[in-house]
Amino acid sequence: MLKILVPTLMLIPTIWFAPTKWLWPLTLMSSLLIAVTSFSWFKSTSEVGWTTLNSYMATDPLSTPLLALTCWLLPLMILASQHHMSNEPLNRQRTYLTLLTSLQFFLILAFSATELIMFYVMFEATLLPTLMIITRWGNQAERLNAGMYFLFYTLASSLPLLVALLILQNTSGTLSLLTLQYMSPMSLTTHADKLWWVGCLLAFLVKMPLYGVHLWLPKAHVEAPIAGSMILAAVLLKLGGFGMMRMMLVLEPLTKEMLYPFIVFALWGIVMAGSICLRQTDLKSLIAYSSVSHMGLVVAGILVQTPWGFAGALILMIAHGLTSSALFCLANTNYERIHSRSILLARGLQVVLPLMTTWWFFASMANLALPPLPNLMGELMIITSLIGWSYWTLALTGTGMLITASYSMYMFITTQRGPLPNHLVALDPSHTREHLIMALHLLPLILLILNPQLISGWVN
Repeated sequence: MLKILVPTLMLIPTIWFAPTKWLWPLTLMSSLLIAVTSFSWFKSTSEVGWTTLNSYMATDPLSTPLLALTCWLLPLMILASQHHMSNEPLNRQRTYLTLLTSLQFFLILAFSATELIMFYVMFEATLLPTLMIITRWGNQAERLNAGMYFLFYTLASSLPLLVALLILQNTSGTLSLLTLQYMSPMSLTTHADKLWWVGCLLAFLVKMPLYGVHLWLPKAHVEAPIAGSMILAAVLLKLGGFGMMRMMLVLEPLTKEMLYPFIVFALWGIVMAGSICLRQTDLKSLIAYSSVSHMGLVVAGILVQTPWGFAGALILMIAHGLTSSALFCLANTNYERIHSRSILLARGLQVVLPLMTTWWFFASMANLALPPLPNLMGELMIITSLIGWSYWTLALTGTGMLITASYSMYMFITTQRGPLPNHLVALDPSHTREHLIMALHLLPLILLILNPQLISGWVN
């Protein structure tokens, strides 16, 4: 564990003491080295359970894929930010890179924590760097409003979680995930116990986000700079799903009777968020609402509490992390050339940037879950487990998949096909850096087709 954590921490002095000319290349190479080293976590020595264990941290089949995704994303964020940060003062560039690195540091500690209070502290610690990135480097004046939404939604929902964890510590005597799994399930019968259950899950449902408490997400995505959007879509939303999976150990007895309203909200959210996508004109907002739709499916998969539901939720989280991050990168390449997020102003780009259209096509197909990509595998596993719970879920999930296919095709056809508008003249050609970012997003997705067991968690 320390072989990743210590180099991540050492990246901060490297950023501040690197010569100006070597700042970006050096940071990029160091983060890429950390990302490649993190793949060694996949080589688990035990069949099941915890590995690379120390007093406070460990990896298991659930946290390993999310840890690898976190490490993989830092070099991609550095690559994506290089162009628009080049005109900034040097100290601002260094601060920006420091915030991204500290975010990775907190996320590694959150995903590998074996103590629930440590997980909670790191869960909250990720707020600060993200908030600073959104409010300081966002593009418009609304970024402050978006930052406030993000902060208060997340903080207001996570205070009940703190109280719930302290109550759990009082009743069970431990908050260690290593010992909680061997304790007998608590008898949860009173109304207070039901409130405790909601308190445990509320923070994670807002972080996912569940439809109904999702308003902070489109605002934060639209106003954040490219690295903020990437880390938010790819990893920070997954903290919610990860936390839910971890807490399900303790919440087992009550979940069977409490899950109805939440699954209904999640499934309704798939359809509603997808429908909102169909009438978006803002490209980043469309991709943000598509995240709400996909995360609704993940919430439903986790709450059903079957091995297939859990495995499908984890596969979909990893696949969606890579796909949505790639889509935000593509939206950013448009923004850097056209200086507008509007789909109405950026049409017919296939004529000017044909290779970028190929990447758009791959990313859109991954978003609509084209076989044999892991996105489809995750969705099918969740839908299968939901059908086992109730046949009626098929109506909502089926409609959701149709709508997802519709808005993905709408996004691709509107931005890429048709005649080029007259106002688009003298556009920059696509750069090798941009193609490298897209390849590093979509190649792991394609390679996971060959070995999906790496990200399927608990199904062997």
